[in-house]
Amino acid sequence: MATFSWEGKTRSGQVQKGEMEAPSEAIVRAQLRRQGIRPTKVKEKGKGMDMELKIPGFEPKVTTKDLVVFTRQFATMIDAGLPLVQCLDILSSQQANSTFKRILLTVKGDVESGSTFADALRKHPKAFDDLFVNLVAAGEVGGILDTILNRLAAYIEKAMKLKKQVKSAMTYPSTVVAIATIVVGVILVFVIPAFEKMFADFGGSLPAPTQIVINMSNFVQDYILVIIGAIILTIFTFKKIYSTEKGRDVIDAWALKAPVFGVLIRKVSVAKFTRTLGTMVSSGVPILDGLDIVSKTAGNRTVEKAIMRVRQSISEGNTIAEPLTKSGVFPPMVCQMIAVGEQAGSIDTMLNKIADFYDDEVDDAVGNLTAMMEPLLMLFLGTTVGGLVIAMYLPIFKIAGTVAG
Repeated sequence: MATFSWEGKTRSGQVQKGEMEAPSEAIVRAQLRRQGIRPTKVKEKGKGMDMELKIPGFEPKVTTKDLVVFTRQFATMIDAGLPLVQCLDILSSQQANSTFKRILLTVKGDVESGSTFADALRKHPKAFDDLFVNLVAAGEVGGILDTILNRLAAYIEKAMKLKKQVKSAMTYPSTVVAIATIVVGVILVFVIPAFEKMFADFGGSLPAPTQIVINMSNFVQDYILVIIGAIILTIFTFKKIYSTEKGRDVIDAWALKAPVFGVLIRKVSVAKFTRTLGTMVSSGVPILDGLDIVSKTAGNRTVEKAIMRVRQSISEGNTIAEPLTKSGVFPPMVCQMIAVGEQAGSIDTMLNKIADFYDDEVDDAVGNLTAMMEPLLMLFLGTTVGGLVIAMYLPIFKIAGTVAG
């Protein structure tokens, strides 16, 4: 945020001077004109030690938590009757995230210049996605911006909770496997060679498990660069394939059918689809526009295509439930409940009920996955690390037995 010193004349010809914080000189000039002052000189003040140090790529990102707090507070202020510009001014002044503060001040300047709130938000897609912008637009048109903002805050909170649940389910096994891999690598590269030298000094044949481990150690030491290169190449190749249309289609379709994790991904997709569409429909967003936005935020190509087929079907005058059932992506219960909601004229209510149900289903799936993974991970650790240790001590036990005999 820059500070500008300005000089201008009032309508009566009186010269005035002052300072103003704003994202750009154009916004300062626009603000002065609205105050009845014709600016004659606007200049950015020199940057002192108190100015923000902005390094490209290292500026703080606008987090989901930042967005939730902003939306909740904004809804409360609008409900209390505060003007839109004043709300933005207050919230930007107390914003700790410098990136978000700069965005809010820019939005405030655009609104003051005559832009609608939704159009001002649309200029910042990294902070405010299509869902947020379209709901705000519906709230402005319908005169229920405070209600829409409260719904948005509730939606973002639940979406954030869902994301945390999935992340926690994936983080634990990934961390354990990564640590086990590092430990095994250290043992093979640094520990086993010391044992091998000791066994060579003793002479004699080694037990088969010990010889296998020594051979593995020698292989890793000889080809460690090749192994690391192969891992990097595999990751790069996977990303390259996933970036293509056909590759993403195949991988996302497989993800939904994957054992254990496929069930979780499917339930998350259903919860996200129904929650997002239900929030948009209940807020007055046309269902075709809602489906278009929901498909872009699906996160899975197979689910995205299924939603777009639903959109196409509705545009041709058909129902939502029929193409959903044909897609095979959504469970029969979900399709039947949506069909009932359509017939009763309460599709938004039914979608939100399904979302609540599947939020609980995701909770249970994450709990069951964690409970199942823990013994498997312990078995994996015991087999790998424990197996290596036992294999290296077998010759020592053999020598000790020979000495004792």
